[in-house]
Amino acid sequence: QMQLVESGGGLVQAGGSLRLSCAASGATFSLYAMGWFRQAPGKEREFVSDIDFMGRNTDYSDSVKGRFTISRDNAKRIVYLQMNSLKPDDTAAYYCAGGTWPDRDPVSYNYWGQGTQVTVSS
Repeated sequence: QMQLVESGGGLVQAGGSLRLSCAASGATFSLYAMGWFRQAPGKEREFVSDIDFMGRNTDYSDSVKGRFTISRDNAKRIVYLQMNSLKPDDTAAYYCAGGTWPDRDPVSYNYWGQGTQVTVSS
């Protein structure tokens, strides 16, 4: 099994930056694809980004492409989401997920963190 714990969320002004971290334990982190998803109140969980197990291939939703960067450090068992040029529409709870293959569908992931809150003021 894998346990995931997100951190780094907070309140930021529009145009600002934030770096989220997801620390993994309990499983072989380097064998899992990782993804970031977000969910705003009253809305479905939305794909943000994913990365393959070696960190060589990445994918981004159109809404964040060019602003967000996903990366991973397999030695430290951490996946990051660097968020730049933040917009009020980015406001959501952000969740880290692990699975066999990178996928935009949240159903494809086996493990989830508890989430970290990101609020962007206008």
